[in-house]
Amino acid sequence: MKLVFLLLLLFLLQVFRAAHGRCFCQLTGDLDDCTCDVETVDGFNNDQLFPKLQTLLESDYFRFYKVNLNKPCPFWTVTSHCGLRDCAVKPCSDNEVPEGIRSSSHNKYSAEANEQPDECEQAKHLGAVDVSLSNETREALLKWSKHDDEAERFCVVDDEESPDSQYVDLLLNPERFTGYKGPEAWQIWNSIYEENCFKPFSIKRPLIPNSFQSSSGGEAKSFYSWLEGQCVEKRAFYRLISGLHSSINIHLSARYLLDDSWFQRKWGHNVSEFRLRFDSELTSGEGPKRLRNLYFLYLIELRALAKALPFFQQPSFRLYTGKPEEDQNHKELLLDILQMARSFPLHFDETSLFAGNEKEAAQLKEDIRLAFLNISRIMDCVGCFKCRLWGKLQTQGLGTALKILFSAQQIEALPKSSEQRPSFQLSRQEIVSLLNAFGRISTSIRELENFRSLLAEER
Repeated sequence: MKLVFLLLLLFLLQVFRAAHGRCFCQLTGDLDDCTCDVETVDGFNNDQLFPKLQTLLESDYFRFYKVNLNKPCPFWTVTSHCGLRDCAVKPCSDNEVPEGIRSSSHNKYSAEANEQPDECEQAKHLGAVDVSLSNETREALLKWSKHDDEAERFCVVDDEESPDSQYVDLLLNPERFTGYKGPEAWQIWNSIYEENCFKPFSIKRPLIPNSFQSSSGGEAKSFYSWLEGQCVEKRAFYRLISGLHSSINIHLSARYLLDDSWFQRKWGHNVSEFRLRFDSELTSGEGPKRLRNLYFLYLIELRALAKALPFFQQPSFRLYTGKPEEDQNHKELLLDILQMARSFPLHFDETSLFAGNEKEAAQLKEDIRLAFLNISRIMDCVGCFKCRLWGKLQTQGLGTALKILFSAQQIEALPKSSEQRPSFQLSRQEIVSLLNAFGRISTSIRELENFRSLLAEER
């Protein structure tokens, strides 16, 4: 009997030891299409950037996000919404949101815009033009301005003035496992991968819908052969979506409902759930590839933050909440984080994208912009409201990062004087989603270190 017990114990030790290797043995070294490696990202994120970023995201400016969770799905009929209590989102009441954020002028971001100009100042700006514009002309000008802005966007941004948009406290509605799963959840990801990643229907993804199990090795080989044959831009697009998917799965595994009894609800790391999604043996080799795509996504968003530094350095830019001292402190912290991002030694080189024939490159960029715009609209089809909240925020954040990366000339040409109209702008919603989305990716990288330790303890 003792011999049987010892043999069983040895077998279990081998299984746990193998599980650690199967999840992380391939998560090392250089990353594809980059000059960076996994270890450099881990050290930079976990030791330097992550702690400061978490402090910033707890500030009022970044914790309150305005979103419309009641938009109908534009692609198919959503028959029902998740009735689980953890799917619910609690919006803020008016008195919970700082006045500076709620005020109609908070969206201007400049010190000048948050103060009403006196009559002399108005005369200075308006005296040189005919101010007797008709209502129709004013409306047309607003539409042109809106069209110019939307032409640069990679995602749908909710109308902040819409009566259906509400402020949500992200700290009180954290991203975590809600129990939302099954065919409806998989329909979202299938629609994203099958219809928006430039993949022909004849090429099968190495993942069977409605299942965590991968398809045959032959189909996986065929898929990656097809992917490697694509241009770098389309490969990058797929890897961004896969990285985002991986990040979300890490969050769900790291904040899993472990105990739901009448006297307590305990959330924590679910190692079995993590292995189910990333163990190479349980995913036919897919898990480590997904994790490497997470690092690719991290590098893209980190590069966008570095490129956006001049925009945030403008003297007129404020993280406006109506609390001047706190606002200034948080702007300094933001600039510190962006300077740190800029100092990263192995940035992704976005100039390698869209570098061919000018006309073909412009068309390819527009195709990718429209595909990602479509993905952001799919988020309104998510049946779980909390999943919809974080899905919208993270797709908007990634869309804003792409907008920044491909607006380099406009950012470099930002005017030195506040009297000139800049050709590049970010709304508050874009800023909040950009930093929070990167915060989610940064958290995922940090959580991998926790899962490494937990798997090592099982050896």
